[in-house]
Amino acid sequence: MSDTRRRVKVYTLNEDRQWDDRGTGHVSSTFVERLKGISLLVRAESDGSVLLESKISPNTAYQKQQDTLIVWSEADNYDLALSFQEKAGCDEIWEKICQVQGKDPALDITQDPIDESEEERFEEIPETSHLVELPHCELSCLEEIADLVTSVLSSPIRREKLALALMSEDYLKKLLGLFRVCEDLDNREGLHHLYEIVRGVLFLNKAALFEVMFSDDCIMDVVGCLEYDPALVQPKRHREFLTKTAKFKEVIPITDSELRQKIHQTYRVQYIQDIILPTPSVFEENFLSTLNSFIFFNKVEIVSMLQEDEKFLTEVFAQLTDEGTDDSKRRELVNFVKEFCAFSQTLQPQNRDAFFKTLANLGILPALEIVMGMDDLHVRAAATDIFSYLVEFSPSMVREFVMQELQQTDDDVLLINVVIKQMICDSDPELGGAVQLMGLLRTLIDPENMLASINKTEKTEFLSFFYKYCMQVLTAPLLANTAHDKNSKDFQEAATKINPVCPDNFQTAQLLALILELLTFCVEHHTYHIKTFIMNKDLLRRVLVLMNSKHTFLALCALRFMRRIIGLKDEYYNRYIIKGNLFEPVINALLDNGTRYNLLNSAIIELFEFIRVEDIKTLIAHIVENFYEALEPIEYVQTFKGLKGRYEQEKDRQSHKLTRYRREARSMDDDEELWFNEDEDDDEAEAVDKSRVEDDYSDGYGKYMEAKKGATNGANNGKVTALPPTSPPATPNNSSAASVKTVALPASPVVKAPLVGLVDYPDDEDEDEEDEEEEQSPRKRPRLSS
Repeated sequence: MSDTRRRVKVYTLNEDRQWDDRGTGHVSSTFVERLKGISLLVRAESDGSVLLESKISPNTAYQKQQDTLIVWSEADNYDLALSFQEKAGCDEIWEKICQVQGKDPALDITQDPIDESEEERFEEIPETSHLVELPHCELSCLEEIADLVTSVLSSPIRREKLALALMSEDYLKKLLGLFRVCEDLDNREGLHHLYEIVRGVLFLNKAALFEVMFSDDCIMDVVGCLEYDPALVQPKRHREFLTKTAKFKEVIPITDSELRQKIHQTYRVQYIQDIILPTPSVFEENFLSTLNSFIFFNKVEIVSMLQEDEKFLTEVFAQLTDEGTDDSKRRELVNFVKEFCAFSQTLQPQNRDAFFKTLANLGILPALEIVMGMDDLHVRAAATDIFSYLVEFSPSMVREFVMQELQQTDDDVLLINVVIKQMICDSDPELGGAVQLMGLLRTLIDPENMLASINKTEKTEFLSFFYKYCMQVLTAPLLANTAHDKNSKDFQEAATKINPVCPDNFQTAQLLALILELLTFCVEHHTYHIKTFIMNKDLLRRVLVLMNSKHTFLALCALRFMRRIIGLKDEYYNRYIIKGNLFEPVINALLDNGTRYNLLNSAIIELFEFIRVEDIKTLIAHIVENFYEALEPIEYVQTFKGLKGRYEQEKDRQSHKLTRYRREARSMDDDEELWFNEDEDDDEAEAVDKSRVEDDYSDGYGKYMEAKKGATNGANNGKVTALPPTSPPATPNNSSAASVKTVALPASPVVKAPLVGLVDYPDDEDEDEEDEEEEQSPRKRPRLSS
């Protein structure tokens, strides 16, 4: 496996000052004979070819940008860069470069790449000195200023010096004043230069400059400069959109002027980043890291200021739950809360905890219960997004709420039932909302996130609540669409009530697949509750009706549900499957599929292969005895022959056990004859021996009667306890055989009681107990007709 620490992308800067991707490979620092020194060598991960071979020169300026980039220039207008997948790899190569050049790895640049005279180097010693001398801020100097700003972007040191120069004497504000002059004169050349200047200043990545550029006095002029991209024939109209089209909606009036200003500023800066600036390359993204931070901290400040204003949030939730609030107002309120929650993702974990606890105290969950039941699709979608934030933050908080509300409301309006019904009634043909809600339900019923709860009984209490009050709502569409009599009036009414869409369409099939996916998760993670529900509702039989669906993905979901059940290797489930003859629809699907080699075929064969490999004796006996003739022609896999082999091995083992019992009995007859013919003179010894034989006989007879009684009971229960080799064949009478294509049943021998020897050896008793434990397979059972 390749070392991901050394995995890099190689970039070169083209003539248009854009970075070209030269390929992905793995970098190493090694001595290259041809270059006579330690070099950076990158070999392509696809074919091992050399992507880069660059000698680490003592005079080359290497720059480490962020944590995963190393940039340098090898010749005039030939810049190179390595973008590392992991920070550790970048640090490792950077240390090697610094070692070769004799530099401190703590620095982000090994030396200034700009060649300067000795006098300039001497003057550079004071950190506050400004070596970058700015031209006069005049129309005639705009081209010179643009060239200067563009030229310093490749050097971190010169970028720093330029930023300091721009901060002095209000230089930026003077430049923006020139923008208004150029626009009044329609000086397109000057406007194009100003675009390059402002774009370059943004890439200087300095928060102090952003504070000036994004102030109320300057930000619209900055947006104006960025409208005049030289690559565009006509300038964009971003200012018109921000001032006329974009409207600031206050769902509740904001009285804090500072908060209002911060909201306006954040929206406009986000607009500049997302809309105005072209999509940045991998390196330009690093130039704008401070811009990302500026937006981030603005959002944190907005959330904190809103959270501290208790009157504002209280009024929001009061209007949200007020029945008198009109629909348009409620839609705006829900959208505000959604955006508020989205902003909260920028908070630190401890602050985010406090934020959601504040929302919970204000009653966000009861409010969601109301709005999720509304007819407005946009409101429901926004409410679903808010609910997802809450579930991801604290599933336990949501579970606690729904169990408490049970004492105050009816089952139908429980929050989880409202969520389930919204999932079932999703009108989106692709069921996008239903998929999202199903994922949230899965999180809520996942025992894994209940283990760390302070309330140790949360798992038991919530699962009992869910299966009692919610599971029937979740499975209602499944049970309605798998009713035995689909022509009945009751079925049609139930299907229409639960899902008004026609049951035989793709959308309904998708919904049933989602429900089956959740039930499969329950089988895997819940034990007692789901098992009881499956047995009481005969759920597996209803699910397997979907094996006949024309939608293959739905048939596969039904099969996956059965596969999870069998994968548990629970004898309780196995007896349920055998009693209900539930392999029949699976085998019918396999036979109907014919010789087609597809996913359904492979999945069904894998199911039987699992049973064979795990040697689940009860299921193997049931399959071979009832379906082997139908499966025998399938020879492109050895699965079914393997099942037959397992079955025969078990049968032979049982027969061998009976043969051993009879042989031991005959051996005992010979011993008795020798004993009776023996000349014994000692009467006392004779009495003792005779007493011993009587005891042995008594024990042997007792075991014989016990075995006989067990054999009789076993036969009555349809279980094989012994198979004498001389037993005559008997044909079973099973009416369900005709329903599985041409399944003919093999002859089954009549069960007889075994012969038990008169002498009982202690080790035989242990073997008998072991055999009885292993032998659980039913041999002859009346099956249910389909």
